[in-house]
Amino acid sequence: MVIGMQPAPTEPADPTRLTVERYFGLVDEGVLEPDDRVELLEGVVVAMPPRNPPHDTGITLAADALHEAVGRRAVIRVQCSLVLGRFSAPEPDVAVVAGTARDYATAHPNAALLVVEVADSSLPQDRLTKSRLYAAVGVPEYWIVNLRDGCVEVHREPNVAARRYRSVAKARAGERLELVTLPGASVAVADLLPDR
Repeated sequence: MVIGMQPAPTEPADPTRLTVERYFGLVDEGVLEPDDRVELLEGVVVAMPPRNPPHDTGITLAADALHEAVGRRAVIRVQCSLVLGRFSAPEPDVAVVAGTARDYATAHPNAALLVVEVADSSLPQDRLTKSRLYAAVGVPEYWIVNLRDGCVEVHREPNVAARRYRSVAKARAGERLELVTLPGASVAVADLLPDR
């Protein structure tokens, strides 16, 4: 060992997680392209799975059903960024956010009334990482349209401190889901599920 040399630090001097600002800066710098299929989760740039017809159909069905149910009471955003704290900017398949579309002309929303993820290959990440992320910021309701099992997993009552939802249930065709934050707005589960 050379005298005067120090061992490498076990903890990096700079944070290794990307901030939301740095993440969006990667597009401006040309490191990421605007149409790259990635999102920022807990400070890590994560690739989204390739799209397939059932997934795309599920997104369209969810957006259409929510547009019909919600009307002009809120905004339905499809695969748009949602800034959740300093280190996360997921792109949920569908998000219901307060206000009007013009409210987000200069900044992404930082809260949602409902988030919907359509899941087949992404099911583990949607159940674990995204569920914890949405609960941690108090999203009141999170639905996973589970294409594998033909159901909707309904997560409600976020426990922000524990980063989890207190209530998790499965809804199937024949049932209706009423949005927690928009009483009177409801969606038939069958309208969210593509034909198998």
